[in-house]
Amino acid sequence: MIKSLVLPSKALKFPVGKIKGPRQLRCKGPKMELTLTQPDDWHLHLRDGDMLEAVVCHSASHFGRAIVMPNLKPPITTTAAAVTYRESILKALPANINFTPLMTLYLTDTTSPEEIKFARRSGVVFAVKLYPAGATTNSQDGVTDLFGKCLPVLEEMAEQNMPLLVHGEVTNPDVDVFDREKVFIETVLQPLVQRLPQLGVVMEHITTMDAVRFVESCKEGSVAATVTPQHLLLNRNSLFQGGLQPHNYCLPVLKREIHRQAIVAAVTSGSKRFFLGTDSAPHERRRKECSCGCAGIYNAPVALSLYAKVFDEAGALDKLEAFTSFNGPDFYGLPRNTSKIKMIRTPWKVPESFSFSFGDIIPMFAGETLEWQPSLI
Repeated sequence: MIKSLVLPSKALKFPVGKIKGPRQLRCKGPKMELTLTQPDDWHLHLRDGDMLEAVVCHSASHFGRAIVMPNLKPPITTTAAAVTYRESILKALPANINFTPLMTLYLTDTTSPEEIKFARRSGVVFAVKLYPAGATTNSQDGVTDLFGKCLPVLEEMAEQNMPLLVHGEVTNPDVDVFDREKVFIETVLQPLVQRLPQLGVVMEHITTMDAVRFVESCKEGSVAATVTPQHLLLNRNSLFQGGLQPHNYCLPVLKREIHRQAIVAAVTSGSKRFFLGTDSAPHERRRKECSCGCAGIYNAPVALSLYAKVFDEAGALDKLEAFTSFNGPDFYGLPRNTSKIKMIRTPWKVPESFSFSFGDIIPMFAGETLEWQPSLI
């Protein structure tokens, strides 16, 4: 387990009414309600500028905290930049919503151990993100020499109890895109964990049974994984059914059905090694529907509904709260939220799009009907 990290200030909470009795699943006529400790999102893209102002409310209205990714242009490589970005996020929040962004640094070949010390002391930065150079959106400034130039930084991170968040894909063009996670585990992640067993590692947005097996093979509390709604509900057929589906394109790319099933089995088993991380990644519609569309699925408005769908269909609703609300803060050494939400089983239709001055954003499962809807208490 990552040792306790200090929050930058008193955690912001949604106002809640008095909760009577323990968490429970209740039927009220045709409706079913599930009360949960308010979840956090341990992998989130909020972008900046107009896009930030457009999307932040969708995450903040459901989640108490979020680990915010640093892959902006330019990337967030210093604590000073992380502090400034955090202030922009807080400024963009609606007046009636409380939300705590937990900041990250973008690891580069030139990141210094001194910057890690500064980040740890700041109380604002909670992790460092590893993007192999060229692996995904805005990763061109990522790492090219992990075990050489970055080794002193990794050693300092282990000393400072600062976890490494890993985008787990190799970028060698000779490796098939569907095998890049598996090869990364074999050639990078396994050697890293063996070399620095005291370093906390989160393998982000896992997509394969290979990742599930790797995480389960490691010491509990030292290596964990975030899991997205798309990798729980979609397989690679979803990219091509009825024609090319750009809004189902993300990185790491969707995999075979056997991999999706393995991930569902892992997260619904009750294991503490897996927790919620949406990887919600907004792009304007024209940047998705073009000759070279961006990778990323915007799921923030529907994420909790989709996680509930997965656990409901697996007959594991009793394990949903641990996955959404307990495992993440426990791994990071942070307190669990005290506020509550309700998941209500009542059909609702996902909007076809969200329109803003700069264009439209298409959400995951756009236009479809979902059975679970979150509601603040």
